[in-house]
Amino acid sequence: MASSSTATPLLYACIAHNTTVLAEHTASASSNASSLVSVVLPSLTHSPPSHRTIDQNSQFIHCLIKSPSDFPSSQQSRGAGGLTFLVIAERELGQRIPFGFLTNLEKKFFAEFEVGETDFANLPPYGCASFNGALKRMMVEQGSTYAGQQDALRTAQREIDGVREIMTENIERVLERGEHMSVLVDKTGRLGENARDFRVRSRTLKRRMWWKNVKLMVLLCLVVIFLIYLFVGFGCGLPAWGRCLRH
Repeated sequence: MASSSTATPLLYACIAHNTTVLAEHTASASSNASSLVSVVLPSLTHSPPSHRTIDQNSQFIHCLIKSPSDFPSSQQSRGAGGLTFLVIAERELGQRIPFGFLTNLEKKFFAEFEVGETDFANLPPYGCASFNGALKRMMVEQGSTYAGQQDALRTAQREIDGVREIMTENIERVLERGEHMSVLVDKTGRLGENARDFRVRSRTLKRRMWWKNVKLMVLLCLVVIFLIYLFVGFGCGLPAWGRCLRH
């Protein structure tokens, strides 16, 4: 275990694959961080990815937990989805600086140990011990210097802004779908009204056609009766009907 006596509110940090610590640094030789980590790591789950803070008396244990869903399917077999970036910090430091530190730590670690090139799942304990020096420098810079803390805060703020932007986009999509639904509801309502109007007009037209047919049939009957009258009348000698009346 790498350790130093440099004063920093970031007391301990490590990168682990499941329960296997790959790299770590302890800022104080008297820290009981290793015993805490051996208890915390087995309790973490990697689906879904998450940010987690565990209250440990005067200290907070902050964890940036990766998941297989964070990486393309072609890289999941390399074990990057089982990584945890962990830091133990003094309670007074809050959460934003530690999580900003963890985000910067993740970027720097993956820059040195590329996801597609490193088989994290099969690395032995302290298989990334070459990263201990960089881990120590980051803890000192971002934990004990004003500039480093501001950098960690800016990183955390960017993460928050990114999440806020994604949430805003999702809300806009939901609202847009809601507007589309309103348009569909309006169109459905108009179609219903048009259907009712069509039924009313159809019934009215049907009545008109029925009366027209009745009138036509009556007219045809009158014409037929008149024609019969003329036919019989010509045979009987209109207008006196003399030939028919003599018989």
